[in-house]
Amino acid sequence: MCGIVGVFNLDGQPFSRNHIQRMNDSLAHRGPDGEGYFIKENIALAHKRLAILDTSTKGLQPMTSKNGNWVITFNGCIYNYLELKQELKAKGHSFVSTTDTEVIVEGLEAYGPTFFERLDGMFAVGAWNKEEKTIYLSRDRYGIKPLYYWFSGKTLVFASEVKAILAHPDFSLKLNFSALNEYFSFQNMFSYNTLFEGVIMLPPANTVKVSSTSTFVKHYSWWDYDYSNPDETMSFEEAKIETERLFKNAVAKQMISDVPVGSYLSGGMDSGSITALASRHVDRLSTFTCGFDMSEVTGVEANYDERRDAELMANYFKTEHYEQVLNAGDIKWSLPKLVYHLEDLRVGMSYPNYYISRLASKFVKVCLQGTGGDELFGGYPWRYYRIFKSVSQREYFDLYYQFWQRLVSDHQKKDLFNPNVYSKINTEEPREIFERVFTFNKKLNYESPEQHINNSLYFESKTFLPGLLLVGDKLSMANGLEERFPFMDNDLVNFAQKIPVRHKLGNLEQMKKLDENVFGNKRKQYQEFDDGKNVLRKAMMDFIPEKIIKRKKQGFSAPDESWYRGENADYIKELLLNKKTVSSEFISQDFIKKIVDEHINDRINHRLLIWSFMNFEWWCRIFLNNEKLDGQR
Repeated sequence: MCGIVGVFNLDGQPFSRNHIQRMNDSLAHRGPDGEGYFIKENIALAHKRLAILDTSTKGLQPMTSKNGNWVITFNGCIYNYLELKQELKAKGHSFVSTTDTEVIVEGLEAYGPTFFERLDGMFAVGAWNKEEKTIYLSRDRYGIKPLYYWFSGKTLVFASEVKAILAHPDFSLKLNFSALNEYFSFQNMFSYNTLFEGVIMLPPANTVKVSSTSTFVKHYSWWDYDYSNPDETMSFEEAKIETERLFKNAVAKQMISDVPVGSYLSGGMDSGSITALASRHVDRLSTFTCGFDMSEVTGVEANYDERRDAELMANYFKTEHYEQVLNAGDIKWSLPKLVYHLEDLRVGMSYPNYYISRLASKFVKVCLQGTGGDELFGGYPWRYYRIFKSVSQREYFDLYYQFWQRLVSDHQKKDLFNPNVYSKINTEEPREIFERVFTFNKKLNYESPEQHINNSLYFESKTFLPGLLLVGDKLSMANGLEERFPFMDNDLVNFAQKIPVRHKLGNLEQMKKLDENVFGNKRKQYQEFDDGKNVLRKAMMDFIPEKIIKRKKQGFSAPDESWYRGENADYIKELLLNKKTVSSEFISQDFIKKIVDEHINDRINHRLLIWSFMNFEWWCRIFLNNEKLDGQR
């Protein structure tokens, strides 16, 4: 819920209400239910409210502790706040609201900033300590709620979205060439850079402290994933029973709300499992599915429409079910709006997410999402089997880095970027960033297939998953909707990391015996096995239809490979290959033309790269050229 903004002038200069109000107004979509300000000399905090818990005025922010020493602006939801509240009451703290916000501010007074480490939930917080004259920023374990900052040396500015920082009078927008190189390597950021020079995303599970004497922003990391020490004595039955118990608890905790809660419902197991359990807490749960017009779709994409399986589950669980069907023309309407809200370009073909959250927002204020199940329980076996027989850390890095260059390989960068851009980038930097994700964790080993797979789970939890969570937050909040992620429950995550790999991947022992030298085996190894999330599937056997349990893994994606060759071909050319193409200042149009021609002529499937070219073009138009969008600015 909500959007937060803050400015701290280290030199003591006051900050005007007009400026902080303009910054806050840029986040109006995140909080249509109210706003609030705390301004005192050189500190200004602001808040846009989406009222979920205690919708009365008692929940307004920024909120001050009873003794007046702490003031916070908070975005998120804390699922263990009632337990923490009882503990604080026992210490003498009193409460006037039923919000989780008040628990945080009183918890800070009782325990200081280490209290952030005890929160089970999603959060981004700016907390001002009046006595210390210090600002603390903190973010949840998994990076569900975004928090960006810009530090000039004399001013710290932070916000839920970059557009609020852009509205600060001293900020000057420039393209970050290092981040551009990173994005076109991974279709993601594995570092915490953004395309906006100087704007940093606070890493998950980090707290920073900035006072008037600070000369830089030092990140303090207080938690990290740890797949390195699984409990090898755990039986499959024990893993299944505990997974079921903890997942039930996670869904129950995340149903807490004073407004209607619904659930996305694709045709897959993750959203189906959530719907199965959530429907036990609501008499008639609202569910939402996004389907696709398949009239001109061929090949593997012919199976992308999941409405039939979603309808099967909706009928099974007796939900109040809503569907939206997208066609090829919907990308042209949505793309500028999507990029404006996403700002920080990340993974995947995400415009269906924008539409489905817009649909859900018409009926509920909170929607449960299935993100996280794959990363925790091993949902991408074709990725892990590429590297699980690596004989060394170096071979593992080589193979996995090759896979995660999702867009453009390093040796193609000279063709991708115009000469003036290529001269400003370091082509070796993406590999260095990739390896730092692993070397940050000193517990990782690279000696067995199980260790390689657990290292992959660690890597994807640190990189791919935060990208998915960011897209979920930005595109739901664009429509005034809060998404929640039951798989990202502290107790469930802690246990999932302890489950042995052999319980997650059903064909692990068979794969170990596979002779890769026999023709065709490698392809089978990479593509045919779909044995991930084995223990989760078995834990959910009594709750969802068998057909869904056994269904092959499929991502939530539109059939864009076909649509890019059909109805959208002209739009792609119009956007990327004409004299008005803004991104041609940075990206070679000859390279883009080659990629588009190869795709349209059915030689190579470049849908991810073409999507990223279109996203970057709109990013340049909206943020560098300040192109106005109807109803957005």
